[in-house]
Amino acid sequence: MMNAERALDALGDPTRRQVLKRLRHRTLSVREIADGVNVTRPAVSQHLKVLKEAGLVVVRAEGTRRLYAVDTRGIEALRLTSAT
Repeated sequence: MMNAERALDALGDPTRRQVLKRLRHRTLSVREIADGVNVTRPAVSQHLKVLKEAGLVVVRAEGTRRLYAVDTRGIEALRLTSAT
């Protein structure tokens, strides 16, 4: 179950919002995400970990790569929480 407070805390960071925005339309690797933001790959990995723990991102393995995408269930749960 997603914790709305944790998700809102995660989205309080501008870099995490930027990472989530990059994932809006497609699945990306850490390298691809890092290429579009002004932080290092390790920093992007840490931001992705926070977003994943907040229920906003999902990860799947493809060979040695980890591919990240928006978790639509988490976004929808957050949307429903803010509507009440």
